[in-house]
Amino acid sequence: MADDYLVRIGKLIRDARQHRGWTQAQLAEALATSQSAVNRIERGNQNISLEMIARIGEALDSEIVSLGYAGPMHLRVVGGRRLSGAIDVKTSKNACVALLCASLLNSGRTVLRRVARIEEVYRLLEVLGSIGVRARWINDGTDLEIVPPAELDLDAIDADAARRTRSIIMFLGPLLHRMDRFKLPYAGGCDLGTRTVEPHMIALRRFGLEIAATEGQYHAVVDRSVSPDRPIVLTERGDTVTENALLAAARHDGITVIRNASSNYMVQDLCFFLEALGVKIDGIGTTTLTVHGVPDINVDVDYSPSEDPVEAMSLVAAAVVTESELTIRRVPIEFLEIELAVLEEMGLDHDRTPEYFADNGRTRLVDLTVRPSKLEAPIDKIHPMPFPGLNIDNVPFFAAIAAVAQGKTLIHDWVYDNRAIYLTDLNRLGGRLQLLDPHRVLVEGPTRWRAAEMMCPPALRPAVVVLLAMMAAEGTSVLRNVYVINRGYEDLAERLNSIGAQIEIFRDI
Repeated sequence: MADDYLVRIGKLIRDARQHRGWTQAQLAEALATSQSAVNRIERGNQNISLEMIARIGEALDSEIVSLGYAGPMHLRVVGGRRLSGAIDVKTSKNACVALLCASLLNSGRTVLRRVARIEEVYRLLEVLGSIGVRARWINDGTDLEIVPPAELDLDAIDADAARRTRSIIMFLGPLLHRMDRFKLPYAGGCDLGTRTVEPHMIALRRFGLEIAATEGQYHAVVDRSVSPDRPIVLTERGDTVTENALLAAARHDGITVIRNASSNYMVQDLCFFLEALGVKIDGIGTTTLTVHGVPDINVDVDYSPSEDPVEAMSLVAAAVVTESELTIRRVPIEFLEIELAVLEEMGLDHDRTPEYFADNGRTRLVDLTVRPSKLEAPIDKIHPMPFPGLNIDNVPFFAAIAAVAQGKTLIHDWVYDNRAIYLTDLNRLGGRLQLLDPHRVLVEGPTRWRAAEMMCPPALRPAVVVLLAMMAAEGTSVLRNVYVINRGYEDLAERLNSIGAQIEIFRDI
């Protein structure tokens, strides 16, 4: 029995290491042990303490086991079932994390309505709590109240929580207004390859922020004599880069012009929130933002972030892959129009209600009904572009959709280094995906899905794509260690079960 236990742990560790793209030698170096010890652990030939399992999980950014909890979460999926009924789209994960960072600009009380209760939010709340911010769930756990202290205690920052989210980089913009010197742990998050922070540094340097990256931390120094004397031109039209520039400009005493700015959904939500704080912003929804900064912000604000277009797209994909008729309510249509246009070209049968406004009073929503359709591969390749192009985070869902369409579809995921590679995990479930290079995948359909047991990919959207394929596959599949899904989706299994899926949550360690 003990040997079987060690073998199962070893298999989980091996799968997590391989998904990370590490060799045994690389894992051994991270653990300050020998490669032979790692080899024995993975073969189940070495006793291993809970502390060592936790260390391995931290090194691989994979929740193999969490001390103090019941262990990693897995999903058992009985596939081949049709979905039906209606489901509401939750609020935007990416908007919520930006607004949590933006709350540091405000000395008053911030209330955010219907905040997504996901791991990414929990990690940021742990970081905020560790530096003195009081955050509590109110109104039966639906809304979040945030009250900052007079002085932040960055020396007490929860480094483990900070390293498990890339969103921590958006603390730079607010913090440069609050202190002349500070340190932040390196950012973590999904394993999608190296994503340079240099565009952030280029933008924030115009506000006097200089960063030195040493010993796993950003060491920041602010020169108060420096301020933007001409428009800031972002070197990439990235969402978090734009958000960081906005957060820095919000409390800059003067007018800041940001060019080549992202106009994506989370950026617009952040702009709406900053306006509620008293910051005037011209050009919302365009690539040029003019920010009229307010040097001191002390207001009680109540704000409702809009719905998540990427979650909406994942629900559309769930309906398509399982050949179901499903109504998806509260879809932020402005940020899904290109995706729907591509799906219409492929033959998707759907209709939508007249538009209405989200609770923020600005974002346009519709209810969307998707019906079983005979899809054909699109003539053009699937590739992301900055908004208003096809959303970068929606590209993986087209891998599953293309797999049920007749013909061959080329998917070019040029933004991330590794994400296209993870899409080939669909081959374990009967897919026919050929990796042409680290950024391009050729998908051939239609697919006869088959059940399988496998490790969850370490990137959020490919992980959900694998789950959707399991829902379509006849038989019982197992998806192990779904922490990465919990980072971006709230109660996803339970919500899919409410529309006809059969997904069981279980733990085995």
